Formats: sequence, structure tokens, C-alpha cells
Amino acid sequence: MKDQSATVPPTQRYAAPARARGRHRAMVLFFALWVVLPLLASAAYLYAIAADQYASRVGFSIRKEESGSAIELLGGITEISGSSSSDANFLNKYIGGREMMKVVDTTVGLKSVYVRPGDPVFGLSADASVEDMEAYWNRMVKVFYDTADGLIEVQVKAFAPADAQRIAQTILDESTRVVNGLTDVAREDTIRYARDELDHAVERLKVARQALTAFRNRTQIVDPSADLAGRMGLLNQLQTELATALIDLDLLQANTGAQDPRIVQTRQRIEVIEERIRSERDKVSNPGNEDGVAYSKLIDEFESLRVDLEFAEKSYVTSLAAYDVALAQAQKQTRYLAPYIAPTLAETAEYPQRAMLLTLIGGFLVLTWGIGVLVFYSVRDRR
Repeated sequence: MKDQSATVPPTQRYAAPARARGRHRAMVLFFALWVVLPLLASAAYLYAIAADQYASRVGFSIRKEESGSAIELLGGITEISGSSSSDANFLNKYIGGREMMKVVDTTVGLKSVYVRPGDPVFGLSADASVEDMEAYWNRMVKVFYDTADGLIEVQVKAFAPADAQRIAQTILDESTRVVNGLTDVAREDTIRYARDELDHAVERLKVARQALTAFRNRTQIVDPSADLAGRMGLLNQLQTELATALIDLDLLQANTGAQDPRIVQTRQRIEVIEERIRSERDKVSNPGNEDGVAYSKLIDEFESLRVDLEFAEKSYVTSLAAYDVALAQAQKQTRYLAPYIAPTLAETAEYPQRAMLLTLIGGFLVLTWGIGVLVFYSVRDRR
């Protein structure tokens, strides 16, 4: 008979029930203090203290209107081109900058809108500095810029729907003023050089005309060349009359006696003609002007003045044409703000996004709690 004790299976041993140790209780307490309490406090603040925020949106783009040729202008034909990326970039920065904030503050009064003593997290401090107000401005005003289409959309948050809409409208009005200012600057830059050239040409033409007038007043001669031609014509006529008188004298002397009265009259006539010829020659060689300048010098001076006048007139015509072209080109520099979303008036509060904020806060607290636990166990295992 076999020993029955040999076939009896060994008695199974079970582990004693797990007991919560001190470190486990510490972890639970740490979780409650680090995660649960801050999360509850955040939820209480968000739902009981934080004020509702309403968002107003406004959207616009900068457009350029380009005019065609003169014929197209007469027909009223214009072309609407796309927006200027450089202008849109400038306006994008301007809206989020201090200058826009100051304009809105002057018009609306930012502290009267955003100061909330009972909400220090989402409200603006009553004694906020300019730098603090600028940082808060960038929190409450968000600018979204579509670089592909050149569209700018602005979202304004405030604690009252009317305040948000009023700020958005002020931003739209100020942006319109800035764009109009850019148009004025572009036009002024386009025509400034042409206007300066035209003013210079007008002054040069005035000086040339005054110089020619002074010459004529001084010499009492309108055109020395024409005056000389007239005097030379008179000399030629006198020479012809002198030749005729000499011939008549020769005929009388050949056919009549020396005491013939006609011979005396002819000789007197010849003397008068010769005296007139000498007088006219003296005038040609020494014109009757106060300086006694010869005709050759007068003609040279007159021609120089006339060339200066012609050059000044041509320069004036060219400058005037260039100025007209510049004016036409300046008309192409028309920029204007084209809103595609008027400032909206919110009916429902969108902010603060309480559920999302609590999720982010809870996730951050749990993450930091887990990191703390891992660090604790890592340090303990190294001992």
C-alpha cells in the first residue's frame, strides 16, 4: 500500500491583501492638491467670475484702380487691379501697432471698455501703462492676413457687443484714412519731379523773355536783322536815285549851257542824295543806341537772346507735356479700401472658450503631476 501523503498536492499559498502605503497616499494627496484643486479653482473662475466676451469681425482689401489711355479716359473705361501686397502688409502691421491703438483709444476709450476690476485675468488694469495696453490690444484684436488674395480680416473682442462693433468700425475708418494717405503720397511722389521741372522751365522762359524785352528797350530795335535789311534797302534805293541823278546831270551838261537852272537843281539833288547816303551808312556802321554798338554786335546779341528764348519755349512745352503725363499717371495711383465684411454685431458670447481652457489647464496639470511622480520614483530607486 502506497503512502497517501506522497500523492497529496502541496498547499497553495496566497499573497496577503495589498495595503496602501504612505507613499501612495502622498501621491493621491499630491494629485488632489496639484491637479484637482487648481482645476476646480480655474473652473470656478471661468464660470463664475470671468465675463463673457463678444467678437466683432470686419474684412477688407486694398484695391487699385488703374485708368487707361486718354481715349479710354474719355470713354470712362477703367480697370480694377488686384491689391498691393506691400500696402496690405503695411496695413496688417499698422492695425496691430501702437498708432492704431492710440487712435482707437482716443475715439472709443479703451480703458472704459476693457477695465474690469473683478476680472484681473481677462480685464485690463486701470493703471495699465502704454506697453501694457499695447500687449492687451494684441490679445483682444487679432489680424488675419491672406497673403495669396491680399484679404485682411480683423477680429475684435470686447465685453459688450456694441463696444466690439464700435472698435471694429473705428479700425475700418482709420484704415480707410491711412489708405487714402498712401494714395496722396503716391500721387505727390509721381508729380513732384515733373512739377519741379515745369516750374524751372517757366522761370527760364520768363528770364529769356525779360532779357529780350530789355534788349529792345535799350536799343529801340525790335529785330536788328529786319532793321538792317530795311536800312540796306533804303541805301540801295538812294544809290539808284544817285545814279539816275548823275546821268541826268551828264545829259544836261552835254545838251545845255552851264547856266541852265536844271543843272543847278540836279547838282543840289545829287548833294542831298549823297548826304543821305552818308547818313544812312553812318547809321548802319554805328546804330543810334546809347552804347554806340555796331549792328554786327547787336545782331549777334539778338540772335543769342532769340536762341535762348526758343530753347526756353521748347523746354517749357516739353515740361508741360511731361507734367500732363505725370498727372495722368498719378490718377492711376488710386487706392481704396474695399470692405467685404462690414463690422458685425455679435449676439452670442464666443469667449472665453471655457471648455477648451479647462481642457488645456487640466492636461497641463496632469502632465506636470506625472512628471513629478516619475522624478520622485526615479530618485527613490537610486537610493
